[in-house]
Amino acid sequence: MIKSELINKIAEANPHLYHRDVERIVSTIFDEITGALVEGDRVELRGFGAFSVKERPARIGRNPRTGEKVPVAEKRVPYFKTGKDLREQLNK
Repeated sequence: MIKSELINKIAEANPHLYHRDVERIVSTIFDEITGALVEGDRVELRGFGAFSVKERPARIGRNPRTGEKVPVAEKRVPYFKTGKDLREQLNK
């Protein structure tokens, strides 16, 4: 599912809301999650899961085409851990 499909499903389920308002709500939620992760905070949605940031240290990688060693800088990557309710629904 892509963002526009999510917006359409929510708009269909809530006909009393304007499509543009649903779009603004979804965008605001994603922006808030992104902003929290940028600041290094953890975002937990009970029953769904938790978003956090993991630090990856610098390392020496390998160019798959040439086999040449290349330095890979340290980086921060998003991490998602599913919640118990979501895991249970997936494994019914």
